[in-house]
Amino acid sequence: MKNKILFILIIIMVLLGGCSKSEKDKEPWSESQIMAPSALADILKDSTKKQPVILDIGFFGGIKNSIKIGPARDKANLDKLKEFISKYPQDADIVIYCGCCPFNDCPNIRPAFNLLKDLGYTNSKLLDLPHNLKTDWAAKGYPMNN
Repeated sequence: MKNKILFILIIIMVLLGGCSKSEKDKEPWSESQIMAPSALADILKDSTKKQPVILDIGFFGGIKNSIKIGPARDKANLDKLKEFISKYPQDADIVIYCGCCPFNDCPNIRPAFNLLKDLGYTNSKLLDLPHNLKTDWAAKGYPMNN
């Protein structure tokens, strides 16, 4: 009897774990909404190109022309993001980044991206920093704030 109960519990855990994993794997952005660091760096280096609104929604900041919002995992900073972004039209070119840790573990990018999506911003991009800001941006010599 104990073995049957244990077997049933294991089956339930596997089934529930599979559901939550597939939900976690689904990100709020599409592939076309991920911006390569080199692409943003090229835009920043060329003043003739249309410059996006660059929002630092993490801890460390420093990308040239970025506006410090603060860690988007905190409600106060999400409120700050909502207030700040309301000055821009919904089709504004927006790039958000954190860079605190590997992409998969970042506590800030998903809340910020979801907020922009929920508010109807259609040209939001997520800067692809899969490792961190130092490795994927600064170490490559891309433009930083002074």
